[in-house]
Amino acid sequence: MRIVITGSSSGIGQHLAEKLTAAGHEIWGLARSAQKAVYATSVCDVSQWAQVERARAEIAQRWPHVDAVICAAAIQGAIGPAMQVEPQRWSETIRVDLDGTYFVVRAFWDLLRQSPRRAKVICFSGGGATKARPNFSAYAAAKTGVVRLVETLAAEWQGVSIDINAVAPGAINTAMTRETARLGPEFSGCEEYEAAQRQLTQGGQSIEKAFGLVEFLLSEESDGLTGRLLSAQWDNWAGLPAHAAKLAESEIYQLRRILPEERGVKF
Repeated sequence: MRIVITGSSSGIGQHLAEKLTAAGHEIWGLARSAQKAVYATSVCDVSQWAQVERARAEIAQRWPHVDAVICAAAIQGAIGPAMQVEPQRWSETIRVDLDGTYFVVRAFWDLLRQSPRRAKVICFSGGGATKARPNFSAYAAAKTGVVRLVETLAAEWQGVSIDINAVAPGAINTAMTRETARLGPEFSGCEEYEAAQRQLTQGGQSIEKAFGLVEFLLSEESDGLTGRLLSAQWDNWAGLPAHAAKLAESEIYQLRRILPEERGVKF
């Protein structure tokens, strides 16, 4: 497969790029800083549409199609009580995490449609997408937006040979974990700070589970599975193909509003 991966210079994006290259895929990494790698790379700030367009043009000169796009670029950005953080830093976080996801998918849309197989888009979420995350308001809002973007695009792409899903990778040790611990409880909050400290000391969750879910979503086995948020650590994603028809007709693994009557409550 020919796969474009954003955030390929560090963290999960770098791990995926290296593992998928070793598995025989052709990889093109996009990152804000130059990197030495065995796969092709372009310097690109995904929050800047002009730079994403340039990267797309560069790749199109070499590849007539793209089989998959993995959006792993992200920053935690503005950390601290929402009414105290710098507004421009808050906005920058949204630009990188949410705009950066949309810009990349938008730019490579035509190359994905040229794929001779069913193309795949994988967007990384988590980080507060399914519950409130105090002191990480920008990151949580952006990652929630990514999930709704994935659901919306899946609905728009009915009849198009592209699957798009969001991945919650779990509490994996990355630079983000170290940043949370370094900023301390004053900015990160006591709960987040203590969790980061434990994670760094005891070890985070398995990055190999996140890689396994990505491999599954890239494979033909997942064809038709689209518009979902899947947890690499907790969901039985390997068993989903057996329930494809039921899943397609449901709101399982999607964001939604729970009504009082669904919980046996009356107001």
